[in-house]
Amino acid sequence: MKKTVSFLVIILLFFSCKEEGVQKPDSLIDKEVMENIIYDLSLLEAIKYNDPNTTENYKVNPKEFIFRKYKVDSVQFAQNNIYYASKYDDYKEMYDSVIKRIERKKIVLDSLIKKEAKKDSLIAVKKKRLDSIAELKKVALAKKDSLQKIRKKDSLKLVKKKTEKSKSTSKAIKATVIKNGVKIN
Repeated sequence: MKKTVSFLVIILLFFSCKEEGVQKPDSLIDKEVMENIIYDLSLLEAIKYNDPNTTENYKVNPKEFIFRKYKVDSVQFAQNNIYYASKYDDYKEMYDSVIKRIERKKIVLDSLIKKEAKKDSLIAVKKKRLDSIAELKKVALAKKDSLQKIRKKDSLKLVKKKTEKSKSTSKAIKATVIKNGVKIN
């Protein structure tokens, strides 16, 4: 009996030590394609995290879009993801590569954002300068208008004075003509 029990234990140990792991899927996605899928899904998740309404506004399921882009389905992706995850070193290498790609993209986008911010600030400065020039023109026109009003008032006073002077001189002439009794035309 001891021999049979020890024989069974040895057989069980033999079969339990067999390195089975996860089976290779029937339709294996290439490692580079899998890396691209993970990269795109990571970007979509980041977008969804920052602004959840972004993906809802377009009424498109982002994961379905990615799967159609790479011509895979969700089951195939899940099986391949499990398969690659069982190979820790390969999986870690893929994710490290994805992280490096994201960091490179972030550097490029940060530089573009800085350029846009600089461009926007230059536009704001230019607009402010144009606004101040327009304000100065308004002030100059207002001063010019006030000067014209003053001149107009002065000219009206002069016209009034001239008409008063001419009336008084004409009365004096008429008075002198009438006094002497001679009419001058």
